[in-house]
Amino acid sequence: MSAPPSVTAKLSGAHKGWQSGPGSPAFILALDVGTTCVRSFVLDEQCVVRGSAVDAVELLNPQPGHFEIEPESLWRKIVNVITQAVKNAKLTPPDITCLTISTQRCTFLTWDHRTGEYYHNFITWKDLRADELVDQWNTSWTKSSMNWLSYALFLLTRQSRFLAGSVLKLMNGQVTPRLLFEIMNNKKLKQALMQKKARVELLDSWILHKLRTGSSRDKDVEHITDVTSSTATGLYDPFTLSWSPLISWLFGINSKILPRVVDNGYKAFGHVHPTAFGPDWANTEIPIAASLSDQTAAIWGSQCFQKNDVKVTMGTGAFLNLITGDRCQAAISGMYPLVAWQFKKPTRQQGAVYCIEGASHDFGTVVTWAQSCELFDSPANTSDIAESVPDTNDVFFMPAFSGLGPPVNDYRSASGFIGLSPSTTKAHMVRALLESIVFRLVQLIETAENETSQKLHMIRVDGGVSRNDFVCQFLADLSGLRVERAENPESSIMGATFMAGINHGIWRDVEDLKRFRQVERVFEPRPKQYKTIASRMDKWSRTIARFSDWY
Repeated sequence: MSAPPSVTAKLSGAHKGWQSGPGSPAFILALDVGTTCVRSFVLDEQCVVRGSAVDAVELLNPQPGHFEIEPESLWRKIVNVITQAVKNAKLTPPDITCLTISTQRCTFLTWDHRTGEYYHNFITWKDLRADELVDQWNTSWTKSSMNWLSYALFLLTRQSRFLAGSVLKLMNGQVTPRLLFEIMNNKKLKQALMQKKARVELLDSWILHKLRTGSSRDKDVEHITDVTSSTATGLYDPFTLSWSPLISWLFGINSKILPRVVDNGYKAFGHVHPTAFGPDWANTEIPIAASLSDQTAAIWGSQCFQKNDVKVTMGTGAFLNLITGDRCQAAISGMYPLVAWQFKKPTRQQGAVYCIEGASHDFGTVVTWAQSCELFDSPANTSDIAESVPDTNDVFFMPAFSGLGPPVNDYRSASGFIGLSPSTTKAHMVRALLESIVFRLVQLIETAENETSQKLHMIRVDGGVSRNDFVCQFLADLSGLRVERAENPESSIMGATFMAGINHGIWRDVEDLKRFRQVERVFEPRPKQYKTIASRMDKWSRTIARFSDWY
C-alpha cells in the first residue's frame, strides 16, 4: 500500500533532528495511556521492540455512572512504566532518541497549573454524570432551533458544516456536557474560574505539561493539545480547525481556558524535563517528537493513509475510522467527522486529513462483564466456545451498556439476552454475545458506506478483541469484506512510533513505514455462510425495539 502523493507530501519533512549512520542507533520511547492500562515500549529504528512495561489504570467509580482517574496516581504509573521499559530494554536514559505519546480522548480535568491544585479527578470518556444534562439539552428548544437554522443555511449555501450542524447534539462521550456539569456543580471550580485560575487539561495536554516541567517551578510552558485529541471533544470544529465559537455562545465556556491546538508535526513540543523521571534522567534532554490520540495512533499503526482506508479498533470500545482525505465530510447518521491527522506545511494552508468515525462503546466491556458472570474463564477461550455450537439456538444479546450508537442512536437502550429457553447453554450465550458485537460493527460499516457513497473492500482490525478468530471470521462473512489482522497487536504503540520517527527524521515518509507492517492473517468472506448469518442479523435487528428507550 502506498499513500497518494498529496497525503505523502503532508507527512514528510516535519522534524529532521536525527540522521542515521554507523554507530548511531535510534531508540524511540513510546507511551500509550489507555482506559484500562498504561504501557510503554522502547523500539529501535527497525521497529523491533527492545523493552516494555505495563501497569493497570485504577478506574474509580465513586458513585454509579461516575468514572474517574486520580491524576497523581496516574502520573506515578506513567513514570513507572517509562523507567521500567528503558531498564527492560537494557538501555540507559541517554540512549533514548525521542519520546512519543498516545492518549485516550475526551478524558479531562481542571486545575490551577501553577499551584498544582486539582478541582476534580480526571473525568473519563466513559463517565455518565452529565446524562440528565445531555437529555435536557437534546430535547431543548434552543437545540431544535439551532438545528433548523443550520439546515436552512445548508440549503442556502450547500456547505457541509451547516449540514453537520443540522444534526448536532450533545453526547456523554464528549467533553462538553461533563465540563458543563462540573462548572455548574463544582464550587471550587466555579470560584477558580471567576478568579481566572482554572484551566482545562485534556489527557495529552496534562501529560505534555508534566513531561515538560517535571518537578521544576517553571509552570508556564505552552498550554497545548494536539489536533487529534481536541477534535473529538465536542468543543472543536473540524470544518474551521479551531475551537468552536458556539461553546461560548451556547454554553458560556470561555475558550481561553482550553489549550491551544497544534498540528501533529508541531516543532515545539519541547523536551522531557530532566526532573520528570528521577535522578537517572538528570543529564538528559530527550525531545518529545509526537503527541496524538489513541485512535489516530491506531490509524497510523494500521497504515491507513489512503482515502477510503478503514480500520476498526476493538478495545474497551469499538471505533471505526474511515479516511475521507482532505475533505471534512458531514455525517447525519450519528457518525461524526474528525481530523484524522494534520501536518501544516508552508506551501499548504491546512494540511489536514479527515475521517468519519462511528463508535460502539461496549465492545471490551461486554467481554469483561461476561467473564465476571462466569460465562467463561478467559476471553482467549471464547472463540472455541462459540464454535462448539452451530448457532445460538435463537438466543440474541443486545450490547448496550452505554446505549446504542449509530445508526440506532438510542442512548436509553438496555442490554440483555432474549430468546432464552431450557435448552440454552453457556456456549449459546457466549456465541450470541460475540455475534452481537459483530452485528454492531456491521451496522457501523454499512453506515460508513452510506455516508460516503463508497463500497469498502477490506478493513484492518486491531485491539484486544481482534485476536478472537471467531469474531474476525464472522465479521468477514457478514460484511462481505476481507478482514486483515496485523502480526503486531500494538497498533497504538506502532502508530505513535511511526509518527515520531517521521517527525524526528528517523524515516523519510510513509513509504518507509510499509516494510514494518506484517500481516498475521487475512479472514476471507465465505459467501456460502452469508444468507444464514444475514437472516440472524435481521432477527437481531428486530430485537432492538424490545430493548429501546428502556431507561
